[in-house]
Amino acid sequence: MMDEKTMVSDALTGINSELKMYADYIAQSEDPQLKQTLKQMRNKTETSQEQLYQLAREKSYYVPAAKASKEDIEHVKSLFKSDSML
Repeated sequence: MMDEKTMVSDALTGINSELKMYADYIAQSEDPQLKQTLKQMRNKTETSQEQLYQLAREKSYYVPAAKASKEDIEHVKSLFKSDSML
């Protein structure tokens, strides 16, 4: 029998995979109605993911990485402003 921490972790892994699939499907869809439906489904899935993530944080099942420094953030921003991204 799985413990709660494992079940929450497995559920988050599954939801995160589902979100990646929605991103692929949305990007590849040419039908506007299908694209809108997929976006709505993705949004509901993101809400579920956020709720489960908050539960995992509250129970200390998940401890996020340290916050990025201002210097790190500025460095990443500069990468996206450069011509090398074209």
